[in-house]
Amino acid sequence: MSGGVDSAVAAARAVDAGHDVVGVHLALSRMPGTLRTGSRGCCTIEDSMDAQRAANMIGIPYYVWDFSERFKLDVVDDFVAEYQAGRTPNPCMRCNEKIKFAALLEKAMALGFDAVATGHYASIVTDADGNKELHRAAAWAKDQSYVLGVLTKEQIDHSMFPLGATPSKAEVRAEAAARGFTVAQKPDSHDICFIPDGDTRGWLADRVGAEQGEILDRTGAVIGQHEGAHAFTVGQRKGLNIGFPSDDGKPRFVLEVRPKDNAVVVGPKEALDIAEIAGSKFSWAGLAPLDPTEAFECQVQIRAHADPVDAIARVTVVDGTTELVITPHEPLNGVAPGQTAVVYVGTRVLGQCTIDKTISAVPVPVP
Repeated sequence: MSGGVDSAVAAARAVDAGHDVVGVHLALSRMPGTLRTGSRGCCTIEDSMDAQRAANMIGIPYYVWDFSERFKLDVVDDFVAEYQAGRTPNPCMRCNEKIKFAALLEKAMALGFDAVATGHYASIVTDADGNKELHRAAAWAKDQSYVLGVLTKEQIDHSMFPLGATPSKAEVRAEAAARGFTVAQKPDSHDICFIPDGDTRGWLADRVGAEQGEILDRTGAVIGQHEGAHAFTVGQRKGLNIGFPSDDGKPRFVLEVRPKDNAVVVGPKEALDIAEIAGSKFSWAGLAPLDPTEAFECQVQIRAHADPVDAIARVTVVDGTTELVITPHEPLNGVAPGQTAVVYVGTRVLGQCTIDKTISAVPVPVP
């Protein structure tokens, strides 16, 4: 129970369905006095109190479990390391993968619980053979299946999403109000929970440091200087400070971050179009395809609120490395290594990969 309206209603619905429910709030930060700022962040002292009030009204036991050390190692430290490697991480995916459906589920199962229920908007469907599948929620506008794409078959077998069939968030808020929950109109959390002020660049500078380096064009020519490669992400336009226009007079965008060289590569917007992505860290959300080495039609989604794109996917082995390779029918835009590509077949989440490599749809010009 995060302290928000979704998990409060999910807990109440689980009780209504006849389950023996215990409310658990995750303490993920050891910063005393941490309080919510506006609607940023989650898992704060204020949130834990909101969760306890909801649990008391529902009439269920309530506990706070301290996972702060594991959260630091698996989410926060990973976030810093990924930026140091020139990648763009998704800490919410890592939190679901390593904390909510790994550490939390492991502890729950060890204590004799059958499942973890959350307020995510997603659905679990059982097929004709009794296998459980992860699917999009009924309301696509609120669908959160993307951030659950990292779940494995075993985790899906022990997960519940009571809000999956709810047609709108407004209905959940109305239900919360009818139940008397004080969080009925509480704003949704957003941004990165461990950077509550939203200043990701400043937060990283304090931990990674800033070292001046070169800004390059796609041919390798030096066209400017930067004050720290960690401050740049693929697709970024502002803050380049190159000082003179490009040859065609059009804006330049960050195409690549090279941490080993402390270099940032920039180029035209069209060069952000990606023809193929691949990742060696992939997993299947439920049963895998019968032969994933045979190309199969699917849809790929590269951000939580992006539209899915028709694609072909396959598992290949290149130089001893097994990768999930995804080729969209139309180029993807602004994809960065470190992002997560979630693969769907219809409404079903088939699996995901952390993107290691991207191939631009626009060839590099010959100098």
